[in-house]
Amino acid sequence: MKALVLAGGSGTRLRPFSHSMPKQLIPIANKPVLEYVLENIRELGVTEVGVIVGDRGPQIAAALGDGSRLGLRLTFIEQDAPRGLAHTVAIARDFLADDDFVMYLGDNMLPEGIRESAEQFTAHRPAAQLLVRKVADPSAYGVAELGPDGEVLRLVEKPARPRSDLALIGVYFFTPAIHEAVAAIGPSARGELEITDAVQWLVSSGAVVRAGEYGGYWKDTGSVADVLECNRKLLDGIVSGVAGEVDAASELRGPVIIGAGARVTGSRIEGPVIVGAGSVVENCHIGPHTAIGRDCVLRDTRIEYSITLDGATVTQVRGLRGSLIGRAATVDARAEGADHHCLVVGDHARIEVAA
Repeated sequence: MKALVLAGGSGTRLRPFSHSMPKQLIPIANKPVLEYVLENIRELGVTEVGVIVGDRGPQIAAALGDGSRLGLRLTFIEQDAPRGLAHTVAIARDFLADDDFVMYLGDNMLPEGIRESAEQFTAHRPAAQLLVRKVADPSAYGVAELGPDGEVLRLVEKPARPRSDLALIGVYFFTPAIHEAVAAIGPSARGELEITDAVQWLVSSGAVVRAGEYGGYWKDTGSVADVLECNRKLLDGIVSGVAGEVDAASELRGPVIIGAGARVTGSRIEGPVIVGAGSVVENCHIGPHTAIGRDCVLRDTRIEYSITLDGATVTQVRGLRGSLIGRAATVDARAEGADHHCLVVGDHARIEVAA
């Protein structure tokens, strides 16, 4: 089996971050989303991975290298514009050859893995196997209608009046039968080759297509709120470890990770919290579910349920919560008692918050 990872999306809901970095590289608990995806693939024993990239391909390639660090062999495949998920299968045809493969959207977090779904696919080997999940608003997703034994009867992309609450989530298993289906369909009303149309073609042609309801945690990290929620989920699973320096005037409570070379002085940290390598935390109160990136500087600041990306500086901000601070950004509140919530600051931005 091979894998096809889709990392070419533009990430409009994650602006301003997606102006300067691919959304798939946004860190969750100080690790890019895309690395979690690749680790899940490696756990299946799959080592040959095609990565679909767009105009941010060089950034993704620089972050991942050739994949050897993750125990994988990566092949980067460029998509010239967003032309649909089925189009990615078409342009990856030479890479995929006649192998079965798992297609995985690179901004989807499934921290409990997909091993069970892979085993079901291998055991029964339908033409396609989909992962689905009950959602409150299925009209925002591809929707599957299933028979009593999990067979797919019908697929509809973002239906106005859904006949099912089972949404497709971003993992699909395919045999080479999908290539004929992709070649047979045309663009949808929005001008893209939809994977739902290709799978529906298989269903209509009499091929066996199955779906299983995914029982683990799943989050599409397409918005700031989703990123912060997923960060909370993953931080809840950390185990304390202090590799940096923590002075006697500081207090660590709950699970806290202090990275190598980090320095904490005169501060209170209530876990779960990660402080990245090389960061400096002085006279701060860091509350639960906060991830501080590498080489950040936080002084005289109170922050919780937030993420600061590598190289960020936050000074004298008394009440940051639900915030996402970009790489090398600077947030400064000089007025005594400044209290601010839900800041979203892009990479390299500099803002001064008034009281």
